[in-house]
Amino acid sequence: MALDPVVLAQELIRCPSITPVDAGALDHLQAVLEGFGFACNRMVFSEEGTPDVDNLYARLGTTAPNFCFAGHTDVVPVGDEAAWTVDPFAAEIRDGRLTGRGAADMKGAIAAFAAAAAGFVETHGADFGGSISLLITGDEEGPSINGTKKVLGWMQERGEALDACLVGEPTNPTTIGEMAKIGRRGSMYADLTVRGVQGHSAYPELADNPLPRLVQMMAAIENDRLDAGSERFPPSTVTLTTVDVGNAAGNVIPAEGFARYNIRFNDLHTGEKVADWVRGHCDSVGGEYDLGIRISGESFLTPPGPLSGILVAAVQAEIGVSPVLSTTGGTSDARFIKDFCPVIEFGMNSDAAHKVDESVSVAELESLARIYRRVLDSYFTTDS
Repeated sequence: MALDPVVLAQELIRCPSITPVDAGALDHLQAVLEGFGFACNRMVFSEEGTPDVDNLYARLGTTAPNFCFAGHTDVVPVGDEAAWTVDPFAAEIRDGRLTGRGAADMKGAIAAFAAAAAGFVETHGADFGGSISLLITGDEEGPSINGTKKVLGWMQERGEALDACLVGEPTNPTTIGEMAKIGRRGSMYADLTVRGVQGHSAYPELADNPLPRLVQMMAAIENDRLDAGSERFPPSTVTLTTVDVGNAAGNVIPAEGFARYNIRFNDLHTGEKVADWVRGHCDSVGGEYDLGIRISGESFLTPPGPLSGILVAAVQAEIGVSPVLSTTGGTSDARFIKDFCPVIEFGMNSDAAHKVDESVSVAELESLARIYRRVLDSYFTTDS
C-alpha cells in the first residue's frame, strides 16, 4: 500500500485536536496529501460567539466526477485521563488494537481515506477521468458552525461541485461491515422556561408558582409521541435532558423553572412542525412561558442507488458481509452535504467512540482502507 493507514492514524491521534484546537492535525494531513499531488486549500472561518475553526479542502484532479471523502480531525475531550490505561494521545498499539482519542471517531477513517486515495493514484496515475477530494473540518464535535457547512459555501462560490460523498463517521455497532448510514433523523433542542411570581412558600396565594405548570407541560409532552416510525426511519424520540430551577431556598417559590428537550425526528416531520407540536402542548396548559427552538439539522435520506450499491459491493468483496443501510443514531455533517450530492456514511465501529480507551482493531482499520480503495476503483470504472 502506497500509504500505511495505521501509521497515519497514529500520527493524527498524536495531535491532541480537541475541538476547536487543531494541534497540527490538518498541517500533517495536508503535507501527506500534497505528497501525492493533491492541491490543498486551508480556510479559517469565524462567527461571533463561536471559536475560529481551521478546515481543509484537498483535491486531486480538475474534472468531473468529483468523489469526496468527508470527515473531521477534531475530537472530544478525554474525560478522566487517569481512567485511561494508556496516554490518550500516544496512539499505542496493544494486542492488535490502536488506542487513542479519535481512533474510532474518526482519525482512523481519515487515515483510511488518504491511504485509499494514495493507492488509487499510484495505480491509475493522476489522469483517471475525474477528481478525488477530501473535505476535513475541525468543527464536527463542536457547534458545527464554522466547519463543513461553510466549506461547502466556499466551494459553491468557487464553482467546486461534488458528485458523490462518503463520510467516514463510525457507523458499525460492533464489527466493521455491519452498517452504513444513508440518512439521519433531524435534531432539535427545545428550551422551555415557565415564568411566575416569586414569593414565600407559606403564602402561596401571594405568589404564582411556575413549577406546577412546568410539570404539566412536561407531562403533556412525555405522554404523547410524535410517531411510530416510517419506512426508512425509526420512531422519533423526545428526550428530557435537564430540569433546572436554581432555587437554593426551601421556603421560596421560584420565579421560573426551566426544562430542555432534545428531539430526534424522522422524515414524517420538519423541524418547524415539531416545534409547533411542542408549543401546542405548552399552550394546552397555559400561562406565561418562553420556548427557545434550535434546529441543528433536518432529517434526510439518500435513497439506495448507485453510491450505496458501490459501497455495499466493496464491503462484500473485501470482508464478505453486506452492511445494513440504516438511518439510526445521531446526526453528522452529512446533513449539510446532502444538499450538494448523494452522500453515504461508513467508517469504523461506534462502540468505543467517545469512551475511555477509545480504540480500533488494526486489522479492521486496514480493511477499511481497502474498502475505500475498492469504492474508488468501482466509482471511476463504472457509470456512476
